[in-house]
Amino acid sequence: MRSYSALLRSAALAAVLTLASTTFTPPAQASGEVNIYSYREPGLINPLLAQFTKETGIKTNVVFSTNGLIERLAAEGKNSPADVLLTNESGLLLQAVGAGVTQPVHSEVLAKEIPAALRDDKDQWFGLTRRARVVYASKDRVKQDAITYEELADPKWRGKICIRSGQHTYNVALVASMIAHHGEEATEKWLTGLRANLARRPAGGDREAVRDVQAGLCDIAIGNTYYMAAMLKNPDQKSWADAVRIVFPNAADRGTHVNVSGMAMTASAPNKENARRLMEFLASPEAQRIYAEANGEYPASDGVAASPLVQSWGPLKADPLPLTKIAALRKRASELIDRVQFDQGPNI
Repeated sequence: MRSYSALLRSAALAAVLTLASTTFTPPAQASGEVNIYSYREPGLINPLLAQFTKETGIKTNVVFSTNGLIERLAAEGKNSPADVLLTNESGLLLQAVGAGVTQPVHSEVLAKEIPAALRDDKDQWFGLTRRARVVYASKDRVKQDAITYEELADPKWRGKICIRSGQHTYNVALVASMIAHHGEEATEKWLTGLRANLARRPAGGDREAVRDVQAGLCDIAIGNTYYMAAMLKNPDQKSWADAVRIVFPNAADRGTHVNVSGMAMTASAPNKENARRLMEFLASPEAQRIYAEANGEYPASDGVAASPLVQSWGPLKADPLPLTKIAALRKRASELIDRVQFDQGPNI
C-alpha cells in the first residue's frame, strides 16, 4: 500500500499538472465527448482529432504534458476524467499498465489493423506508429552502407560513436532486444565494447548526437529515424541532417529494432464507447498514414505506405521481435547498463 506521504506527492503532482496543462471539466458521462491525456504534442494530433470529430460528431478534449500524466491518472484514480492515453514511446505504455491505469480493449478492428507484435498480448495497449533505432553515419567519413548492432562493439569504431544516455528508454529497449537475441552474458560483453567505442560520455538527445557527427566529434550516432524529419524541418538543424545518412542495422538478417508510439484506454474511462471509437479511428489506415506523416514515422500497419520522405531513407526491414518480449527484459537491460557503467563513458 502507498504511504500517506507518497499519496500527497502524487496529489501535488496532479495539481501542478492541472495548472501547467490545457484543462477541461467535462461531465462525467458526456456521451458526445472523449477526453485524452497526451504525451504527444497537440500540433501532431490535432488534425487527426478534428477529422475524428468531423466523422463522428464526438468532441475531443486534450490535456498535454511532456511528463507526469501516468502519475496524474494514478492520483486521480476512479475520479479521472481521462478516457484515452496517447504516448510517444512504448515504455510509457508499459509504465501505464504497471501503474494499473489502463484496461483491455477487445476490438476486432484493432486486432485487424495493428500487428500482433506491436500490441499488448492482453489488449492493454496498441502501437500506432513505428520508429527505427538506426545509425546516422557521416557522409564524408563513413563509406560502408551496411552495419549491424553487433558491429558497434568492434574496435574499428573506437572513439567514433555518439549516443544519448544508456538509461534513456529508447536505449533500454534496444539493449533488451539484444538480450532477447543473444542472452545477457553476450549483451554485457557487447555493451562494454560499445562503451569503449564512444567518442564522449552519453549525453543530450539523438539530435545532439547527430550534431556531433556534423561537427566531427564522432563518425556515427545512434538515433531514431523520425529525428531526421525533425532536423530537416528546423533551419538551425538542417545542416546536421545534411551531414549524415541513415543506415538500417541488421537489414541483411533479423532486421532493425523498432519502437512505437501508441494508445491505451484508461482504467476508469467515463466515456468508454467513445474512447473505443477514437482508438479504432486512430488505428484506421487513413489515420495511421496522416499520423505517421506528421511525425516522420512509419505506420504500424505494413499495409499502409510511409510518406515519400520516410521512404527516401531506404526500406525498413523491422525486427519481428514482439514488443511484449522486449518489455519483459527492460528491467534486466537497465540493470545491465548500470553494471557496465555505460553512462560513465569510454574512459572509466
